[in-house]
Amino acid sequence: MEKKKILITGSNGLLGQKLVELLVSKAHIETIATARGSNRLPFSSGYRYIEMDITRPETVDQLLGAERPDVIIHTAAMTNVDQCETEKDACWKLNVTATETLVAACAKYGIFLVHVSTDFVFDGTSGPYREQDIPNPISFYGWSKYAAEKAVMSSDIDWAIARTVLVYGVAHDMSRSNIILWVKKSLEEGKAIKVVTDQFRTPTLAEDLATGCFLIADQEAKGIYHISGKDFLTPYDMAIMTAEHFGLDASLISPTDASAFTQPARRPPRTGFNLTKSRNVLGYEPHSFREGIEILAGQI
Repeated sequence: MEKKKILITGSNGLLGQKLVELLVSKAHIETIATARGSNRLPFSSGYRYIEMDITRPETVDQLLGAERPDVIIHTAAMTNVDQCETEKDACWKLNVTATETLVAACAKYGIFLVHVSTDFVFDGTSGPYREQDIPNPISFYGWSKYAAEKAVMSSDIDWAIARTVLVYGVAHDMSRSNIILWVKKSLEEGKAIKVVTDQFRTPTLAEDLATGCFLIADQEAKGIYHISGKDFLTPYDMAIMTAEHFGLDASLISPTDASAFTQPARRPPRTGFNLTKSRNVLGYEPHSFREGIEILAGQI
């Protein structure tokens, strides 16, 4: 049986790492990991790593022409929402222009593209959202990701878009914090923290997002899919559940609202996803947030 060849962009990132780990466990998949710079994964067997800067069209064309993957899972992006607001050119170059470059190469070589997007394409006035709801971004990051979605959708390639929400997990080099690690560390140090109660999300375990992306890639399931956790929570809820799991002092956590923080970029207040389509079409079933904390605790 011919193996399906899947190429990942952004393999050094949190989702990229989890995808490589997942794909190398599948006997019928040949995995190619790509990122800018050297490979930061702690293991090297079961896949090939090739350096690829997606902001360089000739490099992208050359590599994809040589490798001819069946599917690309495009995870590379500038995801720091405030940084995108202040460094708009860099954000557009990585999130939009590079996606257009990949779309062009996919068209040329007949590659199926799975593009990873975000709940921040929505304004957060009426979440949880379904796939057919109309985007209306309120930050530059959200606009860049929506522009990338449009570049994918308006092309004549075979495509899927996997939108996700507030991804948490442990990267190998512990390079990225997340709400669980931040709460745990703060409370262990006896620090009082303020956490918002007026933002609602369906936080997503990185392993679950990787599974969702794999299901789409494996089935070459076209269209938009909402891939997130299933629990509709505020960051304050998440903080309390984290304190409970690790047996830490929850009285150090005090509720506040988003107006107490000054951030360059606006956040959509109420997002989160309806998972009906992903469950029915893909067979996607995420962990609960409590299970997610358990998995994460086992990794640190």
